[in-house]
Amino acid sequence: DELHAILGGAPATTPTIALPTFPQPSWATVAVSPHLTYDNCEVSPGPHLNMIVGANGTGKSSIVCAICLGLAGKPSFIGRADKVGLYVKRGCSKGLVEIELFKTPKNLIITREIHVANNASVWFVNKKPSTLKIVEEQIAALNIQVGNLCQFLPQDRVGEFAKLSKTELLEATEKSVGPPEMYQFHCELKNFRERERELENSLQEKTNFLEKMKQRNERYKQDVERYYERKRHLDLIEMLERKRPWVEYENVRQEHEEVKQNRDHAKEELKKLQQTQSPMTQQIQEVEKQWRNLDIKIKEKTAEIKDTSQRCKQKQDAVEKKDKQIEEIQQALRIKNDEEMDRQKRMHNARKMIEDWQNELNSTGNSENLQPQIDSINNELRQLQEEKANIDGEMSDLRRERENLEREKKRVTDRIVQFNNMMNLKEDKLRGRYRDTHNALLWLRENKDRFKRSVCEPMMLQINMKDNRHAKYVENHISANDMRAFVFESQEDMEIFLREVRDHQKLKVNAVCAPIVSCAENRPSRSVEELHQYGVFSYLRELFDAPHPVMSYLCSQYRVHDVPVGTEKTRSMIERVIQETKFKQIYTAEERYSVRVSAYTNQTISSNTSLRPAQFLTVTVDADERRQLENQLKDINRLFQLRDTQLHTLYERQKGLERKDNELRQQKKERLERKNKRKQLESKISMKHDSLKQMEQDAINLEEESQQTNARIKEINVQKAKLVTELMQLIKNCITLNILKVDLVLQSTTVNSKKNRLESDYKAATVQLRALEQQVSDLGGKKRVLLEKCKGLMRKARHACNLSPDQEIPKDFQTVSTENKRPHFYKGAFQDLPSTLDEIDALLNEEKSRASCFTGLNASVVEEYNRRAQEIQQVTEELEEKKSELESYRQNISQVKERWLTPLKQLVEQINEKFSNFFSSMQCAGEVDLHTENEEEYDKYGIRIRVKFRSNTQLHELTPHHQSGGERSVSTMLYLMALQELNRCPFRVVDEINQGMDPVNERRVFEMVVKTACKESTSQYFFITPKLLQNLTYAEKMTVLFVYNGPFMLEPTKWNLKAFRRRRRQFEQMDQ
Repeated sequence: DELHAILGGAPATTPTIALPTFPQPSWATVAVSPHLTYDNCEVSPGPHLNMIVGANGTGKSSIVCAICLGLAGKPSFIGRADKVGLYVKRGCSKGLVEIELFKTPKNLIITREIHVANNASVWFVNKKPSTLKIVEEQIAALNIQVGNLCQFLPQDRVGEFAKLSKTELLEATEKSVGPPEMYQFHCELKNFRERERELENSLQEKTNFLEKMKQRNERYKQDVERYYERKRHLDLIEMLERKRPWVEYENVRQEHEEVKQNRDHAKEELKKLQQTQSPMTQQIQEVEKQWRNLDIKIKEKTAEIKDTSQRCKQKQDAVEKKDKQIEEIQQALRIKNDEEMDRQKRMHNARKMIEDWQNELNSTGNSENLQPQIDSINNELRQLQEEKANIDGEMSDLRRERENLEREKKRVTDRIVQFNNMMNLKEDKLRGRYRDTHNALLWLRENKDRFKRSVCEPMMLQINMKDNRHAKYVENHISANDMRAFVFESQEDMEIFLREVRDHQKLKVNAVCAPIVSCAENRPSRSVEELHQYGVFSYLRELFDAPHPVMSYLCSQYRVHDVPVGTEKTRSMIERVIQETKFKQIYTAEERYSVRVSAYTNQTISSNTSLRPAQFLTVTVDADERRQLENQLKDINRLFQLRDTQLHTLYERQKGLERKDNELRQQKKERLERKNKRKQLESKISMKHDSLKQMEQDAINLEEESQQTNARIKEINVQKAKLVTELMQLIKNCITLNILKVDLVLQSTTVNSKKNRLESDYKAATVQLRALEQQVSDLGGKKRVLLEKCKGLMRKARHACNLSPDQEIPKDFQTVSTENKRPHFYKGAFQDLPSTLDEIDALLNEEKSRASCFTGLNASVVEEYNRRAQEIQQVTEELEEKKSELESYRQNISQVKERWLTPLKQLVEQINEKFSNFFSSMQCAGEVDLHTENEEEYDKYGIRIRVKFRSNTQLHELTPHHQSGGERSVSTMLYLMALQELNRCPFRVVDEINQGMDPVNERRVFEMVVKTACKESTSQYFFITPKLLQNLTYAEKMTVLFVYNGPFMLEPTKWNLKAFRRRRRQFEQMDQ
């Protein structure tokens, strides 16, 4: 067994090798030219275990690829490139794969020529042109399945074996080790089950369809019954409508007879009434004449009574007038009494007031002594006014100064607010990017008193660029974590802060501690003036301002005091700058250079990166201007306090002057009032004396007035008595006249009553006469109307019964009256129907209402019901046929299932036995079983592999996630070994499956592979590995193929294995 690597030569020819010990079929040689790593290669394996060993990249897997492609496999089976042209060596236009399979009586040679340009293949069988289909048929006939992972497991698909589902693993196992008909039976069962499902679904659909048809026809059955019920109602309605006109006719005819009899009776009554009305007229005329004479007398008495009553009214008005005159005289006397009492009272009050004013006048001193005091008060008031004017002037000046200060303060405050807004922009950026840091900042501002020393807010808020164009240098130099870090001067303060925000509030924040010894004033290694020749214009520290602890930390941690910042000139001469300045970090206009010295070669190594745009420090605040504004604001506030103090002092002085002014004015007022009060009192007393004299002159003599009043009242009473006597006489005359009038009225009432009674009787008789005349006329007209109505109703009734005018009425519709020979219909066809119009109308309405409830019904409903009944019968027969077919199909499935499931269970039991033995020999446990959730779902059957590698665990199903890579490799290898002795496939390929195994398991698995694959009954086996453990157990029947590659390989023409062996023997003899 040899491996020939022919490099640079012509395509290899494939020798025909006939080895009787090879199992059939198996392959004897593989030749490739050119293919992946090979220009030309020929491989001759052994009949049992072939172990192909070689370092990574030498081309072991290329042999596996050649086997797959040469046996009509798809590139996807390999798991590498997806196009076949990619398996040809780079730079070649085509490649060749030739495989010779051992077979009796003649070996089978399959050749595949691959063209790179169009990814096309040309096939040859036994050196003769062929097609892919023929090649696939030849391969399938030999039971070669390069797409089956149980038979062909390339390196890039080792992991897929553990990912196989239970169903996929069962199908692969059936194809690999099962009898040829087993997988066929499984496919048939799946197809049968699918057909069975279709039949069951069809049967269910038919059953549901039949049930729906029955339900629908049941509904139609109700409609049919309702149709016939409606027809019965309509027939009854028709009979009622026929009978109704006959009943109407009979009712009208009877009414006509009654009207005729009533008319004749009314004529007789009218004649009698006309004879009794003549004597009543003469009596009414006599009573009328008597009533008129009485009425004339009553009117005469009424005129006399009216005249007497008028005279009585005049006398009564005169008496009432005298009473009114007496009342007026008495009222005038009462008024004069009241006036005299009021005069006495006013005189008393006037005397009292004169006495009080006189006492007050006596108590008032001389007014000539008050004038000097008033003049002195006036002088003091003039001095106070001058002093107040001075104070007002000073306060006005102070207010103007204060207003100027307010304007200046507003200007300074607005400018500071602008600076604060710019700081707020930076804080907004912090809140948007680092929410936890912002929350910690808010907590810090509220709890600064908890810290012993000052705490600086995050650096991105504290750093203030002098020019925002330079912000990119600082942000690229300082890490993002430090940019958002709080800076502490005390380690203890920092621990308190972090314990609160990190442990209690669960915030993700950073904090740093400034150096104990300040580094903020550290000097650079070289002055910036020396670096101007390199284009350097500043050190990084000079580009920004920051609080002292922050600057100290940055100088200590980032050496910002010794990091130069240059321009494009610096970048153009960067190598010179690096060599001459020895700086570790250098910034140019758009790049950052980092310089380090190699610890091995002592060479200077530099790297450059592009600068990121600035995000946080682009907002700049002029710190000097801000400090000046803050100092200016403090000065303004101090001046504000001074001016407020001065204003308050002047205000207090002004208030004191106001109080003194008010006091002086009050004193002046009091003295002026005292001076004018004496004159006023003297004037008032004089005027009140004049008024008292006038009241004394207006006195009234009440006794004289009382005597005059009584005399006048007495005279009026005499006149009143005379008028009362005359009034009493007139009242007596009026009473006598009223008595006479009442007698006449009673007589007139009696006569009038008699007259009214006679007229009433006459009117009643007249009304009765006219009513009888009208009644006779109405009855005659009604008789004529009823007669015409009878004729019309007769015609209507005949028409309803479809009778002509001259046709006799059928006996079924009538009975004949013995009196007038007219038709009656109380028997015959109408006998069972109601005999009155009300009953007929009630029944007719009831029947119509019932009939109207049966809407949407017609004769087609009955036809549809009958047609659907026939369809139900037909579908029922079809359903029975389907049931018979399904039952027959299930019997066939049961037979095929028995022929498939019994051998399958035996096969799985054999695999489980060998798989369990392999695991037991490794002090582990494993089992294989046939798994299904539903025995009837054949596409859900699968092989389940369960393993455990530790004694304290349970068996777990082999999955891509539960076991480690090495455990999956061991399980996969042992499962394939369990299939080895049962295998009916001609060969098996396993590529680098031992890569993830530990040495102990790798040694155990290797021994099992050698022991199993080297048995006489097993098929050809290819085991590819890049490494081997020492002191492994080898067998005589195994073949080891070494793959070498590299720049020192011999030319193919110089490769001579016999010469190598001979030279080895010579070396051994020389050593001896």
